[in-house]
Amino acid sequence: MAVQISKKIVGYQVKDKKQGQVTEASSTASASEPADKKTADIIRMHEKLERPEGMECLEGATYKIRTPLDDHALYVTINDIVLNLGTEHEVRRPFEIFINSKNMDHFQWIVALTRVMSAVFRKGGDVTFLSEELQAVFDPKGGYFKPGGRFVPSIVADIGAVVEHHFKRIGLLEPDELSEQHQLMLKEKRAEFEARESGETDSVRMTLNQGAANVGAGEDTGYPASAALCHKCSTKALVLMDGCQTCLACGYSKCG
Repeated sequence: MAVQISKKIVGYQVKDKKQGQVTEASSTASASEPADKKTADIIRMHEKLERPEGMECLEGATYKIRTPLDDHALYVTINDIVLNLGTEHEVRRPFEIFINSKNMDHFQWIVALTRVMSAVFRKGGDVTFLSEELQAVFDPKGGYFKPGGRFVPSIVADIGAVVEHHFKRIGLLEPDELSEQHQLMLKEKRAEFEARESGETDSVRMTLNQGAANVGAGEDTGYPASAALCHKCSTKALVLMDGCQTCLACGYSKCG
């Protein structure tokens, strides 16, 4: 028979059929906890979340993208919202994105892209996939090289790299910085390669190791002109060392 419950359930009891005893199994009001204790009201990102009252602006950052394909730069602005401010659950999440440029050729797809991305930001959940998807977009006319020798397959991929950088700044993604030991190893390999190519003696090679950070400073990419493109970090820094292709930017080696 159905029983209608008109009051709030604050606990329940279990009856032992064998012994005929009634024991209390659980209760929401524990004697060891204070009666006035409140649970934390954690606010999570969702599509109906609006700007906090009394705040007409959001904190954010603007990034400049300059490409060899256009005389005018792109300016990417990402604004964030801070949830659970002043508590142990305080987090910073992207709220909206804007892209501006003097080149009106990109206006249509830029407006569509920013509106869709802003909507995804406000949906909540894991939004880091956006940076990966954008960086996987290739231009059929070909990409271009950024200062430092890094290859970018398209303007959209360049925007994705900026979004990824912002995610790392606010803590959504872990930074992929190389350890000090790894950086030292790369400097030594780079100095060794430069010394071998220029036919320097051992004494001069030691000097190059000490100042490896400045090696190749006169070049546009900062790496040897004969370097090939590394498929791992997309940087033109892959050279042949000891019979093995080695990247001077990320340390990738074909020989393991």
